[in-house]
Amino acid sequence: MVAGGNTGAAVYDAALKRRQNMMGASGPMALVKNFKVFRIALFACIGGILYGYNQGMFSGVLAMPAFQAHMGEYDPFDDSADQTKKGWLTAILELGAWIGTLLSGFIAEAISRKYSVLVAVTVFVLGVIIQATAQSGGHDVILAGRFVTGMGVGSLATIVPIYNSEVAPPEIRGALVALQQLAITFGIMVSFWIDYGTNYIGGTSLGTQTDAAWLVPIGLQLFPAIILFVGMIFMPFSPRWLVHHNREGEARKILASLRGLAVDHELVELEFLEIKAQSQFEKRTVAEHFPDLSEQTPWNTFKLQFVAIKSLFQTKAMFKRVVVATVTMFFQQWTGINAVLYYAPSIFKQLGMSDNTTSLLATGVVGIVMFIFTVPAVLYIDRVGRKPVLTVGAVGMATCHIIIAVIVAKNADQWASQPAAGWAAVVMVWLFVIHFGYSWGPCSWIIVAEIWPLSSRPYGTSLGASSNWMNNFIVGQVTPIMLSQIGYGTYVLFGLLTFLGAGFIWFFVPETKRLTLEEMDVIFGSEGTAQADFERMEEINREIGLTAMLLGLGGNASHNDVFDDKKEKAEESQEV
Repeated sequence: MVAGGNTGAAVYDAALKRRQNMMGASGPMALVKNFKVFRIALFACIGGILYGYNQGMFSGVLAMPAFQAHMGEYDPFDDSADQTKKGWLTAILELGAWIGTLLSGFIAEAISRKYSVLVAVTVFVLGVIIQATAQSGGHDVILAGRFVTGMGVGSLATIVPIYNSEVAPPEIRGALVALQQLAITFGIMVSFWIDYGTNYIGGTSLGTQTDAAWLVPIGLQLFPAIILFVGMIFMPFSPRWLVHHNREGEARKILASLRGLAVDHELVELEFLEIKAQSQFEKRTVAEHFPDLSEQTPWNTFKLQFVAIKSLFQTKAMFKRVVVATVTMFFQQWTGINAVLYYAPSIFKQLGMSDNTTSLLATGVVGIVMFIFTVPAVLYIDRVGRKPVLTVGAVGMATCHIIIAVIVAKNADQWASQPAAGWAAVVMVWLFVIHFGYSWGPCSWIIVAEIWPLSSRPYGTSLGASSNWMNNFIVGQVTPIMLSQIGYGTYVLFGLLTFLGAGFIWFFVPETKRLTLEEMDVIFGSEGTAQADFERMEEINREIGLTAMLLGLGGNASHNDVFDDKKEKAEESQEV
């Protein structure tokens, strides 16, 4: 490996070491020191709560008799009736989210992360208002409203993590991005219990239950959405976006305000130069690879994401990364997690919980255990590694599916006389959600984000997210059909696919824990890609003064420390 790549990497490692000397390392104390940023990120994560709430809320609404009375053949009382249209009621949200995800990158770059959150919330609120008129408009209104709402939540799920990562200092960036996943699971948990409570409005049976039972959980989404909209007006712009659009003076002031330091403070200057270097790197990469799109116009920004994604399929090494990203997301959805989240009350009824209240109660437990068991992944994933966590999680989930299939096959016609069997199956569903919470929930997103070279990361991550939403849509569409037509075969299918997912991770996906970008190139067979990126970055670092700043602050010592650390790390890897 030539010195250029090493030196480019060393500049960033030296910058990190210098920053840690001034700010301290990552961890809980880093959140305390950066409490202003933590508050901003926590507030922005209302977008994740909205996504999670919307995802979970509708499963309970589908089980409410008062809602079914307005849906006709789209949500029939007869479980043996055609379930295709019921699938559309749920899955159309994911179709909208897929489109929202494709558009969100362009919007966030064209009008800023801050204003794009406002646009996404406006779209979300419009969709909720449309859904709230379903009392008179019926299923057509719900379909239209959920599609529009999906565009809003898909955009929020993409933009909020970008905003959080760009206002946060590197010391707490990972924790704040992981906060989004926790916000989503928190929203799911809250929605399940709100459904459980509103199910009692007027009564729990057809004729006694009022429309408020399902209108209240739909309408409640408006309150956090309005809070997010009003609050974002007063939130700062992303310093990274300002730098990228040549508004460097504003970026410095906002960066200093976020860090609680003077504009001319060494730490502010160091981080500002790092942001500027990354911005220049992206612009030069686009100019080299896509010269026709190098001018920063909204139309070029829109076209760039599709042209760049196409380029990922044109070399064998990059195509391998495409396979890892898209197939990992395929298996994440085909574990059946969103089948459980979208249709949990229906699934629990099929498992013998004939009373709607009991099935909603069991659904509420799903939300609690998923939220609790997402926390360990945030704390330990960098210590344990990706492959062991994903493999163990997949085997655990698949085993739960097979056990549920056996229980359903033996007891499908005798739940009333075998209540213990029904509860055993319910416990297996809860255990399945636990395995997902600590493994495939957060870890699959980590792999999709970290396997790409710097120059391809935005587009590769977008491709993985697109695979996630499209498979999410398909699972939501076909699950009610499978539950109705093949019964326990649904769990067999999910179980076998999840076992295949475990095999895919173990035999095909490399361990990416603590790998540098150069090392990632080696294992994917594209040696030189990251090295070329680092050489370009090194040139930029020299031009803007980042290298000189680090050398003037004792950067030479930092460089030596970095190379020693890299050597020790390589020796440790060989020993393992």
